[in-house]
Amino acid sequence: MNIKPLGDRVVIKNLEAEETTKGGILLTNASKEKPQMAEVLAVGPGGNVDGKEIKMYVKAGEKVIYSKYAGTEVKLDGEDFIIVRQSDILAIVE
Repeated sequence: MNIKPLGDRVVIKNLEAEETTKGGILLTNASKEKPQMAEVLAVGPGGNVDGKEIKMYVKAGEKVIYSKYAGTEVKLDGEDFIIVRQSDILAIVE
């Protein structure tokens, strides 16, 4: 199945959280923070959203950092995705 976002929405998938700390300590699932870095899978067309002209700056395949509590989590074909507004994306990681 394919997800096609509308308006200024972006479909992202979380990147895996770190398994160990920089010091080499192995982390359990309970102690891992929810990752805020994700890969962009699909981008909406932008255009006129809520009376404002929106230009889309992110592209599929880019890695981004997004707001911690942003978006709507969706499970499709056994995979977890998050649909966020472009304004919830804080930065593109190069």
